[in-house]
Amino acid sequence: GMNVVLQVSIEDMIRAMSYNHQDVYFNQALKMAREKEKTEQKDFITLFGEAYKEVNPMPDQGLANIFAVLENQDRINLDSSDDEVLALIREEAEDAIQRTFNILRSRIDKFGVTQPNISLQASTGRIIVELPGVGNPERVRRLLQATAKLEFWETYTNVEIYPYLLQANNIVRDKLGLAADTAATDSVNLDPGDDDIIDLTADDEPAPTDTTKDDTLADADNELLEFLSDTTGADTSDALSNEELRRQNPLFAVLGPAFYTDESGNQQLQNGPVVGYSAAKDTATVNHYLAMRDVKAAFPRNVKLLWGAKSLEEGSDIFALYAIKTQLNEEEAPLVGDVIVDARQDFDQNAQPEISMKMNTEGAKIWKKMTGENINKSIAIVLDDVVYSAPNVIGEIPNGNSSISGQFTINEAKDLANILKAGKLPSPAKIVEEAVVGPSLGQESIDNGLRSLISGLVIVLLFMIFYYSGSGIVANLALVSNLFFIMGVLGSLGATLTLPGMAGIVLTIGMAVDANVIIFERIREELLKGKGLRLAIIDGYKNSYSSIVDANVTTILVGFILYAFGTGPILGFATILIIGIFSSMFTAILISRLVIDWYTAKERAIGFATNLTRGAFKKINVNFIDKRKFAYVVSGIVVLVGIGSMFTKGFDLGVDFQGGRTYVVRFDQEVSTDDIKASLNDVFGSYPIVKTFGGNNQVKITTSYMIDSTATNTDDRVEAKLYEGLQGQLGDDVTLDIFKEKHKLSSQKVGPTIADDILDAAIWATVFSLIGMFLYILIRFRKWQFGLGAVISLFHNVMVLLAIFSLLSGILPFSLEIDQAFIAALLTVIGYSINDTVVVFDRIREYLSIHHTKDMKTTINLAINSTLSRTLITSFTTLVVVIILFIFGGEMIRGFSFALLIGIMVGTYSSIFIATPIVVDLSKESKKA
Repeated sequence: GMNVVLQVSIEDMIRAMSYNHQDVYFNQALKMAREKEKTEQKDFITLFGEAYKEVNPMPDQGLANIFAVLENQDRINLDSSDDEVLALIREEAEDAIQRTFNILRSRIDKFGVTQPNISLQASTGRIIVELPGVGNPERVRRLLQATAKLEFWETYTNVEIYPYLLQANNIVRDKLGLAADTAATDSVNLDPGDDDIIDLTADDEPAPTDTTKDDTLADADNELLEFLSDTTGADTSDALSNEELRRQNPLFAVLGPAFYTDESGNQQLQNGPVVGYSAAKDTATVNHYLAMRDVKAAFPRNVKLLWGAKSLEEGSDIFALYAIKTQLNEEEAPLVGDVIVDARQDFDQNAQPEISMKMNTEGAKIWKKMTGENINKSIAIVLDDVVYSAPNVIGEIPNGNSSISGQFTINEAKDLANILKAGKLPSPAKIVEEAVVGPSLGQESIDNGLRSLISGLVIVLLFMIFYYSGSGIVANLALVSNLFFIMGVLGSLGATLTLPGMAGIVLTIGMAVDANVIIFERIREELLKGKGLRLAIIDGYKNSYSSIVDANVTTILVGFILYAFGTGPILGFATILIIGIFSSMFTAILISRLVIDWYTAKERAIGFATNLTRGAFKKINVNFIDKRKFAYVVSGIVVLVGIGSMFTKGFDLGVDFQGGRTYVVRFDQEVSTDDIKASLNDVFGSYPIVKTFGGNNQVKITTSYMIDSTATNTDDRVEAKLYEGLQGQLGDDVTLDIFKEKHKLSSQKVGPTIADDILDAAIWATVFSLIGMFLYILIRFRKWQFGLGAVISLFHNVMVLLAIFSLLSGILPFSLEIDQAFIAALLTVIGYSINDTVVVFDRIREYLSIHHTKDMKTTINLAINSTLSRTLITSFTTLVVVIILFIFGGEMIRGFSFALLIGIMVGTYSSIFIATPIVVDLSKESKKA
């Protein structure tokens, strides 16, 4: 399936509100805000306001001069302050984000995906879309990113525009200095190198990504040269003149004029709005030339040149360039898509897919007038600045019905009709993060994950029966009920289970088992005191409530903080954690109590131990406190060595924290990572990171190639380059489509901005979690030493985990990337550790009130030993699930499960050897003792 994070473009919305104002300070402020956004944590509107104050030399002429247009006159005027204008922009931005969310939801609902999920992060303006089972990422990208800006334009004819193209060709030749240089060379420098050039982004390029020149264009070269010699007067008498002709006509070398051969064999200009043809690889150069200031000045002011949406023929990479006739001093087209009230996929008279549209009354009136005035002329139908069709008007169309044709497949026509019907996005939505898992790898991950979790769960269920006898069955019933409730809530919310969610479930299983273990261990203690079964059960539940509540409240506090500050995987983890805690408390305390009370009410005995486990852990009396200095030394060495490794070796950062694209590719045979690096360097222009991922026939490729590009077709272009670089290892029989379907198992993209946001969110969420836990423990236990001990213990656990990932990166035979999965594992470790620590602290508090005549060290040792059975049993049951997940869960989650494995062991160790000893060392009573 596919997981996508879209960012609504506030910059484009601001430009639209200003009607693309050309004020130099306004545009400088937008550019400065865009740069600041990469390093500062303020929102774009705030950054824009600050930047405008910096660059504007005339404070008395503020933003009102730019935004006080006719459409905004009821809300701002020329006397409005910058703060008032920014408030209006912020209000419009919030509205644009909500409308974009609603429109995208409408599009997805009609897309036909089973159980799609779309959610809005209002604080960041991001929209998260999860589409399970999707097998065509390109189609999804088009569906989500199309702004649906539909326009109907009058057109110029080819005959009218050709003289201006001739003039443009001469201007470009003069700018490049090619006229004076007549020596034949192998290549021509296509970089104009002129200060007057306006840089065009790749957004102006059409969709195809093939980098080879089409045979159709190659065959037409000679005819083109002959036509150019006729129209420009150049001499083509010898072989060298062809090369010289291309050099003297740099624009026509990449943009073939639209001509045809008449019956007499002469070259004639075509009729219609198409003014030229270009290969996909040359469209950027054409854009570059046409954007020169002198070239733009050579054309009439109301001429706009737009590319066709699709190539001339299927399998071709030749695109047509259309001449659009705009209205002087008017930005909008005479007729726009807002008038469309219905759109559907249909078939034309040749049984080819098309989109039929129906307009409202106002649109029908304009359409009638427009078609009536352009009989025997073309009207271009433009969607998102590309021409889908330019039909010739035969007669006036009075009823507001029209259609769009253009070599569509049925799915393309359906999607386009869906987009038009849902409406135009108020502001473009760009994909800033994306994860695609192919069907083969997706099924493998599902199968491995389910098998591992079920196997681990079965072992836990069997262990509970082995250790606690009949009461273990009750605990198992509560545990299964807990999972049932979690899945039910997730299903009712329409949530999708992802890797962070799996981490939350693992933690929930551990906490659900832990609650039952605390209760049963308390009941066993009461039975050892000689109490009857019913009284022991009553007292056992009563005495265990304090520990269960404290442990779960501290963990749920973490969940709420992570939910408030988190994003992406942190948010997903927090959601599962909060649901799981409420569910586990309900099932462990209520369901298990009801079952046990029902059973004992019938005068039946229920066992809380087997013959093998009845006296387990009761004779253990370890002096943990006196071993604290040794533990401090060991932990200190690990942390210091880890810090040294972090500063020298660093981490293996995934794309989540540095931006870029990652692909998992499987080959039919073993491959060399060095060979793949070298071949991809040839197409990417830099060496990617290539690692073996599982078997030697599977690699993980990470690259930052074109990661800053905002073009809608960038992902397709990068994948085409990837395929080109890997073709030597894939074999000639593997086409691009086969590569995408069978060999590209998964892909992930993270833009630089969201990568910074994920890292910042993870850091702040963790910091606030530590502060929140310290304050709760301080209030609950009334000793700051307990709160500080817990926080230092958690910090220790985080540092040890980071140290191990830094030290062992590149040594272990699996990936130890610091990515979103690692963050999910780290949060799981924090939640587990605080749960474990609070249970120990709770027993210490109880023992300090009972054994107040004994010294503090002795009392704390007694408390730790009394909870040792619970600590080890909970750790064992949780570790069983994680170990099986690590061994059998598959390569995709091996690093994640390894982090859980280390974290749970370190968390168990730290609650006894770090957190508690720190409380002792910080307490005055212990020093006196």
